[in-house]
Amino acid sequence: MRILRLPLLLAGGVAILTALQAPVLAAAPAELPLAYIGPGAGFAAAGSLLVLLGTFALAFGIILIWPFKAAIKVVYRRGKTKAKVKRVVVIGLDGFDPKMAEKYADRMPNFARLREQGCHSALGTSIPSISPVAWSTFATGVDASRHNIYDFLTRDPCSYMPVLSSTDTRTVPRNINLGFAKVPFGQRAVYKILQKSQPFWKLLGANMVWSSIIRVPITFPPQKFKNGTLLSGMCVPDLQGTQGSFSFYTSDESQLGAATGGQRFRVVRRSNTVESNLKGPPGADGVSMKCPFSVAMDAATGKAAITVGKETVEVGVGEYTPWMEVPFDGVQGIARIRIQRWDDEAVSIYVTPINIDPESPAMPLSHPFVYSIYLAKMLGKFSTLGLAEDTWALNERVIDEAAFLDQAYLIMDERKKQLWDVLDKTKKGFVTVVFDTTDRVSHMFWRYLEKDHPANEGKDTTEFVDVIPELYGKADALIGEVMERLEGDDDTLLMVVSDHGFCSFQRGVNLNAWLRDEGYLVLKDGAETSGDWFEKVDWEKTRAFTLGLTGIFINRKGRERVGQVEPGEELDSLCREIKEKLEALVDPKSGERAINEVFLTGEVHDGPYADMAPELLVGYHRGFRHSWDCAVGAVSKETFSDNTKSWSGDHCVDPRLVPGVFWCNQKIDVEDPTLADIAPTVLDLFGVDVPAYMKGRRLFGSMGSGDAAPDRLRSTEQANS
Repeated sequence: MRILRLPLLLAGGVAILTALQAPVLAAAPAELPLAYIGPGAGFAAAGSLLVLLGTFALAFGIILIWPFKAAIKVVYRRGKTKAKVKRVVVIGLDGFDPKMAEKYADRMPNFARLREQGCHSALGTSIPSISPVAWSTFATGVDASRHNIYDFLTRDPCSYMPVLSSTDTRTVPRNINLGFAKVPFGQRAVYKILQKSQPFWKLLGANMVWSSIIRVPITFPPQKFKNGTLLSGMCVPDLQGTQGSFSFYTSDESQLGAATGGQRFRVVRRSNTVESNLKGPPGADGVSMKCPFSVAMDAATGKAAITVGKETVEVGVGEYTPWMEVPFDGVQGIARIRIQRWDDEAVSIYVTPINIDPESPAMPLSHPFVYSIYLAKMLGKFSTLGLAEDTWALNERVIDEAAFLDQAYLIMDERKKQLWDVLDKTKKGFVTVVFDTTDRVSHMFWRYLEKDHPANEGKDTTEFVDVIPELYGKADALIGEVMERLEGDDDTLLMVVSDHGFCSFQRGVNLNAWLRDEGYLVLKDGAETSGDWFEKVDWEKTRAFTLGLTGIFINRKGRERVGQVEPGEELDSLCREIKEKLEALVDPKSGERAINEVFLTGEVHDGPYADMAPELLVGYHRGFRHSWDCAVGAVSKETFSDNTKSWSGDHCVDPRLVPGVFWCNQKIDVEDPTLADIAPTVLDLFGVDVPAYMKGRRLFGSMGSGDAAPDRLRSTEQANS
């Protein structure tokens, strides 16, 4: 069986899902789930003409039924609590850090003006402080034990292999039932979101309040809800089925070889022309489809004509093409191409991951289905990949910092257009748009803030030293534009939030190696190290293990296939023993404690999904994090290692060390707001009853709507002690 390698993500947005994506694992275990369903498995794209006709028909239908819906809304809302506002706008700035915002306050006059109008505060994040967990808490108003997302990854307890926490995408047989027999009729794709509870905009819609949701993480596949539109964010795959596999074409032999997060191909230049193929999804025969492309350089002008399919564009070296259509048999993607190098000695060409074309979507990207088509028709093609900024291409050094920044800001500009569109069209109701650029740039340029960062070795340390300060200035300019568009609108409440803050990531910690040294994890045949996905782990002797970025699983009887630890007293004793030892763990290089606190999941979370979560959640000190190899279930020789990747900043630490930010154009009645407070607050502002299960509080009004998070997780004093 041919299986696509599981796309893994790390950290606040991008790296395990990218760290593992060597695109195809020829002999991958059958347990690895498909992240993408190809055309040969019953995955079909609608014809562009039919889709266009459908879009116009839908728009015409909406116009026809609008008067009836308005009348129904008036009748339905009669007797309900009156809304306190006409519109609520929430701008999400992923990874925006309160300490950095304070440091660069002189670049942020618009945020200062927003604070003067209303308020500004740190915003308590989720535990663990990782993007899929935090944004799920934002959407649902509950903690991880109630929305079921603890990481980008979890393990299958039956196989110990990794599975995506948020999405299940697979094929199932399609049959015709004749009563006396079932006739096979190919296969069909099934997409299922694994996030539990429900997003608050679904409750708004049920109460006739419109919502426009743009790129909130963990909204793929898009869930249907009444009275609103949604464009999916984090976890939308590329056309190959990964969370973002770049392609790199070069004549330089030194740049060939295995590529984490992508694929490299050797090319030969002939008469100033390079020809090759873009790799697509598997076809009906299981073999990856191909799309020819060529690059022809004009030496006189220094411009190259790049042809993909029937489309040709002209760019110079170091310039991105616009989105180009990449046609395959039955399905179409889009990609940008950038010539990295073209000189007498070598040619190097970078191709972004092939995104699903929003104008001809091969799988649902939005709700309703035609919404992505509408946006593409109105605003132009745009990135659809959940992790759009190609962090792993920079980690692998197939692109440089300039190329990464150009890409990140092109994507930010696309998101702005989408924001202006929904602001213009949503005069009443709820609007939220999440910008990922603040997170991705912080991850990749943090090393420039620290001269002693291990990631600086062999790399430039001066040219982009102002990138993060400039990033905060760009965020301020964005908020200034939003405030300008809302000028004079006293019935719109504006909030700016981030899911978590940021800090340095200098040292990686392989907790599997530590567990081995302490006798909790055992390798077969006396091996000292083990490859990815617990290659040599002896499960009959292992009591604890970790993968992903957030915690340690106990190999528990009755849950894991080869469980060794009895639930109850034995389990509790083991967890406390590991907790005590880890909190004393010292980095031999610096003499510093690596871990601030290990949280026992059962003590901080009491929801129905805590039982399948890691038993221990690791709250690192600033500067430390799960190492890259630890995140993929490997066991290294040493516990500690330098982080030398360009990915040099992170936030997978003690959540109290990395709160997010909160600005609002109105004063709030709570001194210590948290991410969980946003959902009940928005519901209350629109006069919608807040469900008793929500854990947050209303920020406007003294009465809380749920149980607040434990005080020790809300305070930063203990974390900093």
